[in-house]
Amino acid sequence: MFSRSNEDATSGFKFGTFGGVFTPCTLTILGVIMFLRFGHVVGQSGVLLAVGIVLCAKIITGLTTLSLSAIATNTRVQGGGAYFLISRSLGVEFGGAIGIVFFLAQAISVAMYVIGFTEALTATFSSLSGYSVEVATVVNLLVFICVFVGAGWTIKVQYVILAALGASLLAFYVGAVQAFQWSTLQANLNPAFQAGENVYTMFALFFPAVTGIMAGANMSGDLEKPSRSIPFGTLSSVAVTGLIYLTMALLLGGARASTDLIHDSLIVREVACWPWLITVGVFAATLSSALGSMMGAPRILQAFSRDEVFKSLNFFSTVSGSSNEPRRATVMTFLIAQLCILPGDLNAIAPVITMFFMITYGLLNLATFYEAVTKNPSYRPTFHYCHWSTSLIGFLGCLAVMFLMSWVWALVSILFVAGLHWFIRNREVESRWGDLRSGVVFERARKSLLRLESEVYHPKNWRPILMAFSGTGWTRPHLPIYGHWLTSGHGILSLAQVVTGDVETDAEKRQRYERQLRKFISKERLEAFPVVVCHEKLSSGIEALIQCHGIGGLRTNTVLLGWPNEMPKAGDFGSNIRLITKMNRSVLAARFLSQRDGEDTTDVWEIPTGTIDVWWRGMKNGELMLLLAHLLHRNPGWRSNPIRVLRFVDNQNAIDDVRQHLVELGAASRIEFTPEVIHRTGSPAEAIQSTSQDAAIVLLGFQTPDEGEEEELYQRMEQLAGNLPRVLLVDSVGGMELES
Repeated sequence: MFSRSNEDATSGFKFGTFGGVFTPCTLTILGVIMFLRFGHVVGQSGVLLAVGIVLCAKIITGLTTLSLSAIATNTRVQGGGAYFLISRSLGVEFGGAIGIVFFLAQAISVAMYVIGFTEALTATFSSLSGYSVEVATVVNLLVFICVFVGAGWTIKVQYVILAALGASLLAFYVGAVQAFQWSTLQANLNPAFQAGENVYTMFALFFPAVTGIMAGANMSGDLEKPSRSIPFGTLSSVAVTGLIYLTMALLLGGARASTDLIHDSLIVREVACWPWLITVGVFAATLSSALGSMMGAPRILQAFSRDEVFKSLNFFSTVSGSSNEPRRATVMTFLIAQLCILPGDLNAIAPVITMFFMITYGLLNLATFYEAVTKNPSYRPTFHYCHWSTSLIGFLGCLAVMFLMSWVWALVSILFVAGLHWFIRNREVESRWGDLRSGVVFERARKSLLRLESEVYHPKNWRPILMAFSGTGWTRPHLPIYGHWLTSGHGILSLAQVVTGDVETDAEKRQRYERQLRKFISKERLEAFPVVVCHEKLSSGIEALIQCHGIGGLRTNTVLLGWPNEMPKAGDFGSNIRLITKMNRSVLAARFLSQRDGEDTTDVWEIPTGTIDVWWRGMKNGELMLLLAHLLHRNPGWRSNPIRVLRFVDNQNAIDDVRQHLVELGAASRIEFTPEVIHRTGSPAEAIQSTSQDAAIVLLGFQTPDEGEEEELYQRMEQLAGNLPRVLLVDSVGGMELES
């Protein structure tokens, strides 16, 4: 019976709006709380507060129904109800957490309704009063068998139950009207709370009565037209049941004294003109609610298991029979309900269910709010009576009510969901569907870009927006790694490559190189963006990248590339950096000796020992060099590499003045470094190489050469750098101020 697996339970009989949504919603809402606890709520709260409790609960569920209707008409709804809708909007982490919470809420609800049925049965047949747990177990087993056979048969049974419920309500209304007295109503207008009770505990006790709004959505996979049936059927049920509860509160308050309402759990039967019909109604309502929850919970677990959020739950994704029943999940629902039946305390179970449902409703409202407020083009619901503000009010209302009822249980419930979210996120579960998180990020980015565009730029806000010409990443890994260190947490890094060729014939090659860059970024866990262009000439490709890459205020301001390793390449290098500086971009040229032979086997992430040396020759390049040294030093791995600002002088008498200037520079820039002034007795190259021979990295300034002077620049910088293993050559076009 459990052997057949089916990924898509779409075959078999489908239900319409009345049978698939309105009937299960109404029967679940008009359940055990109405017959066994609503009189207690009216007696303690008073008629006015009881009406307020009903209205507040209905407002929350009404707003949630609007959100449910909007989101259900925006997608092709499959099985899983609220879990499916939330996971497809807020993502697999929230969806997975809600899948577990909502399944548990529905499964525990079965126990609540079965206990309610047992209370009514033992009150009717006093000989069973000592066997409550045994009776509840038998009832739970019968409910399980009914659902195990199939949802089609259960739905047909619910039509009979709906008729019995209607007859019992008629009996109550006739009796209540006959017993109604204005004096009794006036006496019951105000609350009569017992010790330890208040309006919030009464709300917590009542709210599970109205949580049946999901009963139809839980059957979404079995509906003929879920996008039409869920909104219309659920809203109709909310309106009808709301009217019933409001009139019942008034009639109960006018028919019996508050003491009778508080202490007689079957006061509704005592008021009715035909008490036996109330007994039938209690049995019918509690059984139908139990049946509805027993049908809904397995379908949530089945949908959750199909998504493979937890591989261990794949066992429950299997369907059975010709109508694709989730029988394995039904067995699990039965076992959970049975565990909750053993304590046999209805008042203890109700608040727990309330918290779980409130979290589910809150997140459903939040999902709809985000769908609407992000203006996602894919959000096109055919239900037009939900605004982002109503969804936001619904979410805040759920959150507020949770803390008003019990801040301890609210906090525990939220932490439980947060823990599940964290666990699923750390397992890095990949969803096979799109969700709105990218839409939320896009909308935030869009607004931030527009705001950034309208802001007046100030040099104090300069950040490195760096483009590193790294090839495929693996060919010159030191460039993207150092680019990452210079921008991590502070700027933006793009890894660029120019594919020489024709864009029409080499488009596939360009895509392949971009995939390689993405793979490199993912493997090395860089915070970077790949960008590849195809052009006939390298210089033209560089020009296109620098001119076009970026948007608004987020355009490249610094270019990182490798220093040529031999003289013949100096000409092309000079032409390229001349082009870059003409477009007002600063140039960083990395000269790493270990990369020249192409056989470097050291770990590129290994932080070299030594200082970060900045050779100061003035503010032109010095500001950028010192700022880059500071950004590099802020990386956790570089914290043990102190910054030195070095300057050599020919006159020993100038040492004190120059050192004082460097000290003032440090104070003005608020960058911690050690100033050192060297009295040069030999050539500048000898001073630099002897002083910085043990440095982790050395920053030297240079000026982009004019045409024809490329080789002269190459020779001069090679002479200055000598055998220093890591040198970063800097030509700044400005745009930042150390003293800002």
